Amino acid sequence: MSVRKALLAASALTLIAPAAMAQVNPAFAPVTGLYIAGGAGWNHVDKLGIEGSGGLRNYFAGLPASNSGSARFEEGFAGVLSLGWGFGNGVRAEIEGNYRRNEVDRIGGFGRAPITSAFGNVGGRLHQYGVMGNAFYDFAIPGLPVQPYIGGGVGYVWQEFDGVRATRLSPGGNSVRIDDTDGRFAYQGIAGAAFPIASVPGLALTLEYRYFGTLETRQNGRVTNPAGATVARGQFEIDNTSNHSALFGVRYAFNTPRPAVVTAPPVVAQQQSVARTYLVFFDWDRADLTDRARQIIAEAANASRSTQTTRIEVAGHADRSGTPQYNQRLSQRRAEVVAAELARNGVARGAISISAFGESRPLVPTADGVREPQNRRVEIVLR
Repeated sequence: MSVRKALLAASALTLIAPAAMAQVNPAFAPVTGLYIAGGAGWNHVDKLGIEGSGGLRNYFAGLPASNSGSARFEEGFAGVLSLGWGFGNGVRAEIEGNYRRNEVDRIGGFGRAPITSAFGNVGGRLHQYGVMGNAFYDFAIPGLPVQPYIGGGVGYVWQEFDGVRATRLSPGGNSVRIDDTDGRFAYQGIAGAAFPIASVPGLALTLEYRYFGTLETRQNGRVTNPAGATVARGQFEIDNTSNHSALFGVRYAFNTPRPAVVTAPPVVAQQQSVARTYLVFFDWDRADLTDRARQIIAEAANASRSTQTTRIEVAGHADRSGTPQYNQRLSQRRAEVVAAELARNGVARGAISISAFGESRPLVPTADGVREPQNRRVEIVLR
């Protein structure tokens, strides 16, 4: 594959990505449990070397010709479907069915002086279809609204040379024909990115580059004369096949948690006093205050003065995306930052009590490792 074609493929991915990113949800939890995926797009096959063997080798040896040739292909199509399982820690495994199709563009070789003329009447196509077992790792990068991933796989793929043919323009006008199927071991490397859809939890768009290769195949073939009669039979040994694919697809994970509905905290009457609760939320793995957080803390400080509050409870919390020990320390830092901001807004430091609960009291219950924005909070309770 030329550098120019590789750059064109990369450019296509770059152009599609911004449009998809406008619809994504930046909170991307690791895939946990069953998922399905599919994709389709462009496929390029590198130039293939072809060498006649058996009866074909003997045929070419009896002529001032070579038993070696090559085939080039037009740009084609690739499609994949897969069923997989996510382990909740970034690792996924799946079974994939795939299909690729490319039309033959040119046949060359099989000649030396004086038989050096080109081939005409070129036709036929290459089909590739098979089954692969893949493994992936999804990267969790704070602040990135997409989830990049890498993967690889091995399997078994059948290559079908469907009506592949070419006619020597001169002299003689004999034709080379290949029409057979052979299966071989296959392998692939994958790099991609997922763009989650905010309105449908678990659904994501995907963009992928795949390098897909197979081992050498053997295809039955023949040489025919202008009248269509077979003059030689044998096998063509086809070089290891290299494919380059750019795929656009979708993936749906069935066990993705649904976002909880945020409701206003209830106002509970306690004899002659009213407890009010204010929620301050934090970004993932952060303990610094956003502008909205400072506004909420200022509202709590003003309310503490207007309602003659005697005690202010500040409780820090974290989601379950880190270890329990780390989340305990993180929730403590968050509570201390909020208490300091209350004091800066005129609340007496002695009226504030601080506690930290780590990941033990989630507002939204989740599986371990899930990043849940509503669990990254500090609760301010005025009593």
